[in-house]
Amino acid sequence: MNTTSLSQFFAGVQEPELGPGPRPGIRPLPVLNRELEEWLAPSGLTGIRANLLRAAILLWHDHHDAAHRIVQDIETKDASYIHAILHRREPDFGNAKYWFHRVGRHPCFIELASKSSALLNAKGVTPLARKLIASGDWDSIAFVDACEDAGREFTPSARCLLLREIQQIEFEVLFAYLAR
Repeated sequence: MNTTSLSQFFAGVQEPELGPGPRPGIRPLPVLNRELEEWLAPSGLTGIRANLLRAAILLWHDHHDAAHRIVQDIETKDASYIHAILHRREPDFGNAKYWFHRVGRHPCFIELASKSSALLNAKGVTPLARKLIASGDWDSIAFVDACEDAGREFTPSARCLLLREIQQIEFEVLFAYLAR
């Protein structure tokens, strides 16, 4: 599948909040569902993988309930991963950790660790890099904890904005993985 065409779903939408949103630029659910149907039909992507990609895109556009309806009954690591992100953004950090424990080590974590490490090291934020990427492995629970800590801030800090950038990377890696 051509993943470059996925960009149509993200044009004009800023990176997601750590929380539930909504934010400017998200598409209404009926419009997004129609666009997804038109995009998925010729893609050859069907079944669970298509549903998971749909759920991830819906979550990207802050349609938490619709995404949740899709992933809640699918018993795969990929569904658990989307489910975990959904609850992290809700925010329901305990539930997010539960779902990340169900995920275990996800194939996306290698690339997520690499890209996040590069970002954090380039910005000179090595303590956070050491926390999130222990021994080169992505620590999804540590990221949940960092998002929870950032959620306690009255106004978004530079750290909060950095966590949003990492979450953006997480979505990009997940979309590419699901669309392969």
